[in-house]
Amino acid sequence: MKAICLFLALLALCACSRSPKEKGWEIFDEMVHSQAYEAFSENPNTPDGKTQLPPVLGTIARGQMPYYYGRSDADAERAGRELKSPVSADESVLKRGKEMYGHYCVSCHGQTGEGDGPLIPKFPNPPSFHTKRLKGYPAGRIFHVITVGSGAMAEHGTQILPEDRWAIAYYVMEMKKE
Repeated sequence: MKAICLFLALLALCACSRSPKEKGWEIFDEMVHSQAYEAFSENPNTPDGKTQLPPVLGTIARGQMPYYYGRSDADAERAGRELKSPVSADESVLKRGKEMYGHYCVSCHGQTGEGDGPLIPKFPNPPSFHTKRLKGYPAGRIFHVITVGSGAMAEHGTQILPEDRWAIAYYVMEMKKE
């Protein structure tokens, strides 16, 4: 037993070095000395020789949320039925919705949602939120329209965070009540 302890102590001393730049022994060093490839260079390790590979199917980028609805009317109806908000329509959410509506929506939809914003003389009028058809839209459908657009309205899913889109949807729901 003494011999084993002495051997281990000598082994530990031999592994030490006075130089802080000395790395010591490397075991399983394949990851330490791996080959890096430039983005568009040829890569002999892949079947097609490409270095930049598409993400694995089902991968979701950090900070992103998958959205499985298209721009069609059928998808808009389905979104209205299926989408559930992660936030509740309390006072702070409605306040945030009013603020975001002022930033993104007033220029076309106007202060009251009548479709009379300052840009409208140059473009086709958006429908009023107070029509019978739009009054029947649930918050999920409004969120969907903000996300992917509708008619002449462009999509805003890349510009507005999901929680802010829900806040706008709730604010529009409140506007429709008036």
